[in-house]
Amino acid sequence: MELNGRPVSTGELAGLALQGYGHFTTMLVTDLRVRGLSLHTERLSRDCATLFGTELDIPRVRELARRSARAQPSPSVVRVTVFDPSLNLAHPAARSLPQILVSARPAPAADPEPLRLGTRLFSRDTPTVKGTGLFGAIRQRRAAQLDGFDDALFMGVDGRVSEGPTWNIGFLDGSGLVWPQAPCLPGVTMRLVERAAEDLGVPFSTRPLAAVAATRMAGAFVTNATAGVRPVEAVDGVQLPRPDLLRELARAYHALPGEPL
Repeated sequence: MELNGRPVSTGELAGLALQGYGHFTTMLVTDLRVRGLSLHTERLSRDCATLFGTELDIPRVRELARRSARAQPSPSVVRVTVFDPSLNLAHPAARSLPQILVSARPAPAADPEPLRLGTRLFSRDTPTVKGTGLFGAIRQRRAAQLDGFDDALFMGVDGRVSEGPTWNIGFLDGSGLVWPQAPCLPGVTMRLVERAAEDLGVPFSTRPLAAVAATRMAGAFVTNATAGVRPVEAVDGVQLPRPDLLRELARAYHALPGEPL
């Protein structure tokens, strides 16, 4: 783990650990290439302007991410976190000097198992920002696991599903791909899956989906940079089909070329 290209001290991480004010993106790096790299950097720029009111040095971000990726076997998972070690808790509106923290780890060796999801009533604060404050999301994941599920599927007070702690969810309705219409983080992998669907000639749309309706769909999957397209086995104990289209989407997603880091 490095801060601005040098080893980070525990003192420099104290503000991030104690206050949790920052944003990040996580990328799967294979041979120094990243699917959707431009989408990741656009997110970092947008979120930096939202949280800190300043412009992020994207060429520097890419340089530091390359440095960390080279230090790991390929493929690796590289996370870029932007935060201000000097943030004043009593006066966070003061001028910010956000810094670039990069960490890397080996990518999972095998495809993850299908997920069994349990709906939980929860909405993230500022869902369009990929913020570092994950307390609420992880608490819901833990509660779902204690109830016998693999993970939590968030649901608003209107009964509509939205997303999960670290992923987006998509559904198949027999004719195409459906994203839930609800406040959520517009994920990079989610957008790449749309490109894969276009390559396959599969229509996609966004519409409200109640939790009960979600259990009646022709299939479901979650998306994030590390897992790609991961099948959903069941929602609230109701088994979902796993149609051929789901496998085709996963193959088309993996076939998308990466951009040079």
